[in-house]
Amino acid sequence: RFPAMASDSGDRHATLKRCLGVLRDAKNDSEQFAALLLVTKAVRPGDVDAKTRRQIFDAIGFTFPTRLLISEQPPAGCPPHTFRALGLTLLACFCTDPELAGHSQILNKIPTFNDILLSSCDPDSTSMVDNVYQCLSAILTTARGPRELVTKGTVSALCQAYLNGGYGSDRALTLLVGLLTVAEAKCWQRDAPQLLAVLSKLSGDFLKAEDMTKFELCEVLPHFIPLSPPLTDNSQGSECLCRLYRGLADILGSKLSQLQRDPALKLAAGLVQACGAEWIPAGSAGSKFLALLVNLACVEIRLTLEEPDPMEVEGKKEVVTACYVLVEMGIQECLREDNPLLENVQKMQLMRIMEEAFGAVIFYLKQVKQEELQDPFIFASVRVLGAWMAEETSSLKQEICELLPFLVDYARKLFKEGSPAASLPQAELVSTEGSALPQDALRFLLPGFCHLTAEDRPRDILISEGAPALLYEYFLQQWEVLTSKSTAPALLTSTEMSLQNTCGVFLNLVVIAPDLVRRDKTFSSLMDVLVKSLPLLLLQKHHLVLAANIATLGLMMARILAGSAALQGTQSAKEFFGAAIRFLWQAHTAQADPSSDGLAVAVSPAYVSAWDDIRELWFLGMQALAGCIPLFPWLPHAALQARWLQGLSELLSRVTPASVDLKLVTAFQAVLVELARASEQCRDVILSHRGTEWANLYGMAALEQCLAEQ
Repeated sequence: RFPAMASDSGDRHATLKRCLGVLRDAKNDSEQFAALLLVTKAVRPGDVDAKTRRQIFDAIGFTFPTRLLISEQPPAGCPPHTFRALGLTLLACFCTDPELAGHSQILNKIPTFNDILLSSCDPDSTSMVDNVYQCLSAILTTARGPRELVTKGTVSALCQAYLNGGYGSDRALTLLVGLLTVAEAKCWQRDAPQLLAVLSKLSGDFLKAEDMTKFELCEVLPHFIPLSPPLTDNSQGSECLCRLYRGLADILGSKLSQLQRDPALKLAAGLVQACGAEWIPAGSAGSKFLALLVNLACVEIRLTLEEPDPMEVEGKKEVVTACYVLVEMGIQECLREDNPLLENVQKMQLMRIMEEAFGAVIFYLKQVKQEELQDPFIFASVRVLGAWMAEETSSLKQEICELLPFLVDYARKLFKEGSPAASLPQAELVSTEGSALPQDALRFLLPGFCHLTAEDRPRDILISEGAPALLYEYFLQQWEVLTSKSTAPALLTSTEMSLQNTCGVFLNLVVIAPDLVRRDKTFSSLMDVLVKSLPLLLLQKHHLVLAANIATLGLMMARILAGSAALQGTQSAKEFFGAAIRFLWQAHTAQADPSSDGLAVAVSPAYVSAWDDIRELWFLGMQALAGCIPLFPWLPHAALQARWLQGLSELLSRVTPASVDLKLVTAFQAVLVELARASEQCRDVILSHRGTEWANLYGMAALEQCLAEQ
């Protein structure tokens, strides 16, 4: 009943169809098995067309291949794995259909596939291994596939298969790269020891290789460098980093072609993104290597961007983006004061070289056309320029001023359109899971804008380009992200930093351009938002720095916008000032003075960790509060209600005057004087706490005079 096998593909398909007919008519397992054997001889999984594949599936389904996989007794005279091999051939055939590859009947066979990979492979079973890899590769491309592969142990199996070095181990590595590309965090969370063992082998091979293998490994290794957990957390990871450093030092210290240099730069960038500069050892060799790395990156940026040929730039975007990562590290290392890797001479040289590279970035961005704004490379270029603007304020000032209209317009377009540009891998060279919102170019520009709004010309340009209105809308959006219960912790950190920097820009405008605050309705709208935000923020822990920014900005703006509706004794206004007073009052406390038997003023424990970041804001907030008191008749009552005046009077009467520095005395006196002038009740509270006595002890002449007046 069974047709003879044909040799050429046309006859094979005809034979296959006849076999399928026999298969459908099979009366028992023996006949079905015999027909299947012929089917599998006619089947080459990659060569079967969709129609034939569906015919095979309709004739067989999943039940029979499943039985074959678990059958342990082969037919007489057949090898032990005959049934398994037959079942795998059929499943590999089915997996060439994307719909079938994601079927639960395929996904639940993943543990079986893993077992076969880890079994000893004799020459007769290589086709089984090939079919398993075909199935796993197909599963990886499906929607549920990566998650199922990770949870069912395939990462560990692939690691072991690669480390064993048996048949198909190169395909195990390829599959691992694919899995890490789409599910890096989950892979490392579940199988870190196994992945670390693979990285250990790869880094060892990388260090020892003396041929093109070294450069091929440069392409593979970045996939095995996790962002979390850090490789520096354990000795095995640190050893891998040491080997990678030595291997890269060998490469970059040699004369290289572009094809050899580019993968090395991308590997170095991957290491920087995962570990910063920690993988580069301290000392002369390390500092020379770091300087060389940044130098090479700057040269690559200039060569590509100074005279941009559109076709050439297109082919170099990935490596230039890697160079941006290296340059950003260079900026940080040049500014590092504690245990610096670079010597001062090296820092000065690198700053000059980086300045030239950023000149090329600015030149390139000036040529960008509107239709190119969605390109992730533009985002990467703006991001790295933002890093330079945040730290280096004296160089390229003219060029940056000329580029500001583009930067504001670009940030506005991404913000308004919700562009996916920044979410693509090229933009940050890493997975963006948990990163900032896709359109968030402003996140990287804000620190530079903080510096620029302190200077006349760039500030005027930013104002004329509508930056205040854009930043107000951005503040609203970021506040919504911060207060959303569904926001991921990693995103909360960057969102809070963006809000702080936005406050910094507005604070500069409020201090330097008060007329703008009075005439631009953006600031009245912002005042409404700040009034409602601060009380909510102080109810939450871990937001002290942002609270300091919002409180100080709100108080500074309140002095200018005292006549606005939001501040006319409304409940929300009173809650805002009550919250601001609590923030200012709770910053200091009395504690035992180790140099005497008395008490000394100290920063409150809850404020200590953030004090370096909020100290100047606190003093500015005190100054602004003093300025607000004469403008809001109900404010002295709010200070009494919060028991701040009573508490401050008690504090100053208890501590040793020598423990209160002059700047703090000045800040306290400014508020106390305004309260005493504005309210008889406040004046009486100060006097009832021996105010005249301690005012004299602290040298508060203005307060003494105020208290002495009838």
